[in-house]
Amino acid sequence: MFRIKQYLKMFLQNLFLPLVYRLYAGRPVQRGLILFADAHHKEMPLSMRRMYETLCKSAQSGDEKKEIRVFVTDFGSMSPGALFRYLLRFMKTYAQAEYVFICDYYLPVASCRKRPETTVVQLWHSCGLMKKIAYDAGDDIPRNYKGNMFGNYTWLTLSSGECVKVHARALRIPESRIRAVGVSRTDYYFDENWNRERREAFYAAYPEAKGKKIALWAPTFRGNAASPVLCGLEELTAAAAELFPQWYFILKAHPHIDAHTQVSNCSILTEELLCAADVLITDYSSVLYDYLLYEKPVVLFAPDLEEYEKERGFYIDYRSMPFPLTQNREELIWAVRDSGSEFEKYREALTAWKEKYAGACDGHATERILRLIGM
Repeated sequence: MFRIKQYLKMFLQNLFLPLVYRLYAGRPVQRGLILFADAHHKEMPLSMRRMYETLCKSAQSGDEKKEIRVFVTDFGSMSPGALFRYLLRFMKTYAQAEYVFICDYYLPVASCRKRPETTVVQLWHSCGLMKKIAYDAGDDIPRNYKGNMFGNYTWLTLSSGECVKVHARALRIPESRIRAVGVSRTDYYFDENWNRERREAFYAAYPEAKGKKIALWAPTFRGNAASPVLCGLEELTAAAAELFPQWYFILKAHPHIDAHTQVSNCSILTEELLCAADVLITDYSSVLYDYLLYEKPVVLFAPDLEEYEKERGFYIDYRSMPFPLTQNREELIWAVRDSGSEFEKYREALTAWKEKYAGACDGHATERILRLIGM
């Protein structure tokens, strides 16, 4: 079934979508037409929400004429007929849009060479550098994929200059199209009202967490959409049981993993939990860099590190990261218990790490991106 879906994607990519685009691209670009598009969520992902809210406020002010259309849906949950109609509608609109914002791989945008009058902005969904991605990784881009998945990007916006060369190579786009102006999503983390509202929402939904220290486990996605893998659950739950009741553990598996396993015990978005957590436990997830912006303790829990190094690999020296590295239940328990005091030991190195890999994330990324694209 997975292979059939890949061939269907290739048909859409190489034949149907380019045909629809060419039919409508002969019409003038509609000035002020702005699209937000994503194929992996049923609701607008946080990675593009800050930009969306900013542009909506601008449109409401009436300074400039803007028409904002949202094409956010989970392709994997759609019937073939619904997907066909959705793609037809998107390509018609894409062919006449002035601006398109995406934050992840999005096949329709890559399906044909876009007209030069359309600006495609890849807001990207992760900060910093961690595991290998895209063409550097084995599973990210299907081997039978034909075309340039990232060739239509006008701009790719990243969290620091340290990330530019790696992404240029991994995504096979020129460095001249990449700007280290920050990740729009991270502006939320510098917004005290937003943080307060998120904390209040968490404790309202989970009042049993009040008075306890909060440990947030957010592991990376492993495997592929057809067969996702979760590693370390048994050891993690055992550690949580031993640290109870002083600690309250939030388990947040990747959404694609949760669709198969229903492991998560909290329905709130991971990024909206960072402000409430006292310590983040993760393995190879880039959420680590989001959490660094709060300057709070991180514990690495990577029971399959040797295997992951061989099969996937990293852009960084994982073992030299300035965080406690644990690989079993006993190590994890001690690291969580001592996370406060250990954090002070790592503080200077942690600050340097944050500046190196997320230095452009300072609460003003969205406005810099808008200046970059002339809005």
